[in-house]
Amino acid sequence: MKGYYLLLIASLLFITKTAFSQNTFDIIINAKDRDKKCKACNYAFRQKPKEVRYSISRENNDLFFEINDVDWFHLVFKNPNDGISLDIVLKDRYDCGNTTKSKTQIKGLLLKPVYAQELKNGLLHHSGNVYRVKVGEVPRKLRDYNLEYNILFIGNNNLCQYYVTYDLDYYAWDLLDMGMYLDQLTYNVKQIKAFNTESYSIRNKKLKFIIPFKKNKTNYSKALIKPIYDSLSLTDFEIKTLKIKAYSSIEGITKRNIELQERRANSIVEALQAYQKPTIKTNVSASENWVEFFNDIKGTKYEYLKSQNKNQVRKSIAGAVSREMEPILKNHRKAVVELELEKKEKSKGQSVNRLLAEFNRAIAQDDIEKAKIIQNSIFQKVKTRAASSAILHKMKVPQEAKYAKIINKNAAYRYILDKKEALIVHGELLDLKKLAPRDIELQYNILAIEIMLWRYNAIDIQESKLIKKINNLKKGGIPKPLISRMKVNFHMVIADKFMKNRDFDNKDKSVEYVNRNYKKFPLSDYDFSSLAQFYSIYANSNLAVKLLERKARTIDIDEDLLFYYLNLTLVNKSLTQDPDYRTIMLNAINMNKTRFCNLFNAVEDGGVTFQLLEDEYIRETYCENCND
Repeated sequence: MKGYYLLLIASLLFITKTAFSQNTFDIIINAKDRDKKCKACNYAFRQKPKEVRYSISRENNDLFFEINDVDWFHLVFKNPNDGISLDIVLKDRYDCGNTTKSKTQIKGLLLKPVYAQELKNGLLHHSGNVYRVKVGEVPRKLRDYNLEYNILFIGNNNLCQYYVTYDLDYYAWDLLDMGMYLDQLTYNVKQIKAFNTESYSIRNKKLKFIIPFKKNKTNYSKALIKPIYDSLSLTDFEIKTLKIKAYSSIEGITKRNIELQERRANSIVEALQAYQKPTIKTNVSASENWVEFFNDIKGTKYEYLKSQNKNQVRKSIAGAVSREMEPILKNHRKAVVELELEKKEKSKGQSVNRLLAEFNRAIAQDDIEKAKIIQNSIFQKVKTRAASSAILHKMKVPQEAKYAKIINKNAAYRYILDKKEALIVHGELLDLKKLAPRDIELQYNILAIEIMLWRYNAIDIQESKLIKKINNLKKGGIPKPLISRMKVNFHMVIADKFMKNRDFDNKDKSVEYVNRNYKKFPLSDYDFSSLAQFYSIYANSNLAVKLLERKARTIDIDEDLLFYYLNLTLVNKSLTQDPDYRTIMLNAINMNKTRFCNLFNAVEDGGVTFQLLEDEYIRETYCENCND
């Protein structure tokens, strides 16, 4: 879903005519003394905290200006001749067949301005910290069109600021995944989704391989797959899912290239399936490798090809040039194979009730090692939904120090399955710590849950004591990267609390700590997403862009992470004008063409904005790939 807050980018173009012969009312579009007349308005914008957000919303045919900061609202509309007008823009302006799009400040139909007194009188609380005021209606003649609404800020009857509204997916920030110690560190990760869309999964062991192909070869020998298969230690694991992204080099006919790669991918599926009886769930996609093609010709004599469209590139490299480029092209024929492994369940045929009885019997007989094995089998039943998590409460374990590992695992696993158990599990682990005060993995689990509870204001924390306990983990042998990750999470939470108290200086200091220290440990795709979301929410989107820009040009990037990067950057002309940005857009098109093209729908139709197509560079890529 789309979030409420819309990113707004200023566009100050000095022109003298508008898109239509229309009434500009009493607004002076381009006065010679504009800087003087707009002094107060421009001062208000310079004083605007970067956390202030505003937007235009439509209800039926009524148009509202919405804002989250009343103080700044009164600053920008201070004088009687300060006001707002809306420029209603039609998507037809950006039709791919339109070669005469005018370069004008007013792109559509201008509405009658609303001035300070009327704005102040009409401003009402809407929801949460959002206030709004009606600023116009959609004219009857435009109601059946795809429309968007740009904002003109008026000072002393002069156009002082012109803003295009972009409806970007809103992602709530999340903590970096700290995991829980069971037998080993185990993670429960969310998929990368927009706000209010959550999907959890317990992370299995994953392996990724790159398998090269020779030109025009489709058959794949099982003998070549076997060394890969043998390296997985499949005496204990079997393949649960298999994801293959197959890529062809870009020369030749697109349809033929895709068919070739699909056959290559299916040959890998068949080869791997031959080594185990359980059916492997597979996901196969095939595309041309334009991403690495444009990456690899940078700095070579072929770099001129980056300015050509796909058909032009194919014509340019046909024949001898293609043969000459073979040392580059041969690296683009490959399959990226991602295997998700699941530990084999040794008690697969046993019922969960029988396992529970055997577990309780093993505990009664003090056979702790056997109890641990059965406990893992029960966890596997719960994970595969062969049993309800309620079974975990029926595992009878005495509160004694010798059972601390089993108690810790049971409680931590319940927390992994359901974060709503956090407070209860936290209490149980604190009680367990009295029995096993030196168990460092138990201490780690307690702190990981405490940081999460603190983040959601579920418990009170003395910050100095918390950071001291995190630092003390080092003495117990917890790896430094895990401690660094916890400290980064600590500062992410602190930044959030500074933000809510409007202490922006200290908020920025904590953001800077996060930025300096996240490089001390590896990041999963979800961690990349969480960190980028954190930067963006707290008005440091430039840091989010820097974090993701290199990864966005790799063919094995997570799709949602790539589209989140587009979400951050499509509105930034300094980035989209870079020739390398085309590589990123083509990466997105290869992964999900429909999703990419929908970014350019009207805001009201779920797009970011069709006005992104004002940028000719983006428009060319859109028209080449989306104008079917």
